[in-house]
Amino acid sequence: MREYLASWHEHGSPWEIWVDRYEAARAQFAEFIGATAEEVAVVPYASAGINSVASALSFDKRNKVVLGEFEFPTMGHIWLAQRKRGAQVEFVSAVGNAIPTEHYEHVIDPNTLIVPLTGVCFMNGFRSRVSDVVALAHANGALVMLDDYQDCGTRPVNVKHSEIDFYVTGTLKYLLGPPGLAFLYVRKELISTLQPTITGWFAQRHPFAFDVKHLDLSPSARRFEAGSPPVPNIYAAMRGIGLLQEIGLNNVAAQIAQLSQALLLGARKLGIQPKTPPDSVGPLVVLQCAKAAAVVEKLAASGVVCSSRHDGLRLSFHVYNTLEDVQAVLAVLEKNLDLMTNPDAVRADC
Repeated sequence: MREYLASWHEHGSPWEIWVDRYEAARAQFAEFIGATAEEVAVVPYASAGINSVASALSFDKRNKVVLGEFEFPTMGHIWLAQRKRGAQVEFVSAVGNAIPTEHYEHVIDPNTLIVPLTGVCFMNGFRSRVSDVVALAHANGALVMLDDYQDCGTRPVNVKHSEIDFYVTGTLKYLLGPPGLAFLYVRKELISTLQPTITGWFAQRHPFAFDVKHLDLSPSARRFEAGSPPVPNIYAAMRGIGLLQEIGLNNVAAQIAQLSQALLLGARKLGIQPKTPPDSVGPLVVLQCAKAAAVVEKLAASGVVCSSRHDGLRLSFHVYNTLEDVQAVLAVLEKNLDLMTNPDAVRADC
């Protein structure tokens, strides 16, 4: 951030410097997910990327949008808003804290246009079977958009190997960056077939031509962008991504898996019921909690930062966490078991 402020202070409005950094961020993220720079759009938040794609799709021939009920709310909101344009939105139901792949089989059909899919559910840590859903969608001629906001930065990603059509994430969480910056990947073969109606000057072939009378969209994924890029956030986000690349994503994933498993095992020993599957390798572990907001405050008083969603206590691990951190969390939970469990519930082992 100091580097950005210096560029501003010393040069006033150095767009040539800022655009170089903006393009460097695009290339860096493309390498991070196994894509090319031409397939990556730099957007201010994930919703902007999703909205841009939605605006470019036609619901005339195929009109069904299929998504699970574990999606982050903005994903549902954006596609529900497309009903005015002819979209038919259908939600795939869950069983407890999981969505079986066969439930997608019952809903995806030849009328399906796109399947938005969460990588990891923000409420309970459920990890979607991405390859299975992608295969099912593609067999029916449908597109797949993966929302990886809750996981990107914790393990290696290769969008080519996963064969997804769109990939969106932001820098705020596991990419170790600030809010106000996100990336959208669009498979190369699709770019020229889609013309977003949500647009702006940076979506044009030549932004600095300042041509107000002509719409000339970029031939690259930049056509899914809109206004001026969030330059300060780009400066900061590149350092976070660079740090993860330096450590190595396989090393990051191994550390997180060890911590997640340690917490899940420790919670079960205390009689706490996890919402997250027992074989989860993280990064998000969610525990059933009768008074989640109160437990968040207890943990905060002990120096542990976490959050809650409904009746779930959310704990997120990254490469900088340690087994000592896990033990610190478990110690607080053990002292507050009365807040974790519902005294009216019947124990299964009684």
